[in-house]
Parts: sequence; C-alpha cells; structure tokens
Amino acid sequence: MSEKILDLKGLPCPMPVVKISQEISSVEIDETIKAITTDPGSLNDFPAWAESSGNEIVSTDQQGEEIHILVKRKV
Repeated sequence: MSEKILDLKGLPCPMPVVKISQEISSVEIDETIKAITTDPGSLNDFPAWAESSGNEIVSTDQQGEEIHILVKRKV
C-alpha cells in the first residue's frame, strides 16, 4: 500500500486544512495521508482540525520551510 501524499506547499491558511478535510475520506479508516505544507499556521491548524474531526495526527516533522504532517483517518 502506498501512502497518499498531499502537496500543499505555497497554499495560505486555511487552504491546507480545507484540502486535508476534503481528502481524508479518500483513504480507508486507519490509513494515513501525508500533508506537506509551508504554512506555519498548519502546526496549530492541523491538530485543531484533527481533534474536531475525530482524526489523528501521527507525526509532525519540520524540514526547513516544509512541514510534513502524517494524518491517520479514524472516522
């Protein structure tokens, strides 16, 4: 199974969260999507979205300007 990757680089807030919200249902429950964003607000926005949507942030890794967020679908 290959991991789904969303390239969200360059998108301003709130678009990264809007995109993950639209795409999360494209993977099965307990599968993951990796979101790659350059929006520093994503560090706060993604955990808040995950909590309100019932999904899970597995990991967050900042690599220079890129922020890699691994999201697991829980619902």
